Amino acid sequence: MAKGSTRHKSANTSFLHAGMTMATTKRIETAQCCGALIDVQRFFLSQVDKRLRSRLIANTKSFVRLLDYFQIPLIVTSERPIDQKGSLPNEIANHLGERAEIHEKDFFDLTKEKAIAGRLARLKKKQVIVAGCETDVCVLQSCLGLLGLGYQVFVVDELLFSASRNVDAAIARMEAAGAVFVTYKTLFYELLERVEDSRYAQKTFAKLGPFPEDLPDTAL
Repeated sequence: MAKGSTRHKSANTSFLHAGMTMATTKRIETAQCCGALIDVQRFFLSQVDKRLRSRLIANTKSFVRLLDYFQIPLIVTSERPIDQKGSLPNEIANHLGERAEIHEKDFFDLTKEKAIAGRLARLKKKQVIVAGCETDVCVLQSCLGLLGLGYQVFVVDELLFSASRNVDAAIARMEAAGAVFVTYKTLFYELLERVEDSRYAQKTFAKLGPFPEDLPDTAL
């Protein structure tokens, strides 16, 4: 397998696991969730091949825009030292909304950072939608930290990446701990679901404005 590929586990295996835990799996609730975009920095992106890097940036930009439209708070982390690892690429950063906060971190597990933990507590949300890198380090440890604090954790499959060739063990560990893996398309339509009700749609569009026609419903 090519170095830097996102996820190596077969979809069938993942869906089988999801089916086994369906009884305890919660639906994503727009009013009860926030996002966590972990360490999408130029240093880490440079470690994956150019084609994958382009897809990751495009898909992450869509993710940021999707959460911003639904007014879902987003915590964006950058691992120190920033002068070596860089910041969030402008292609993504330019689409951050007013509910997004950028935090620098020293720990792999974002919940160990006092400022981030404080932000999470103030948001008073019960669900966290996770994306970023590295799958087998900061994403893994952050998901375990969030689950340990009692959050329901949803991980967006196409928005994970790592320099490691094989991240199967990390994915299996997150799933075993209770993290639920979803595709970008699943997230898109789960957030959009209630808008299908014409009465709710009228209220939603009145509050949020027209849904962006150029926002894709699937990842590249």
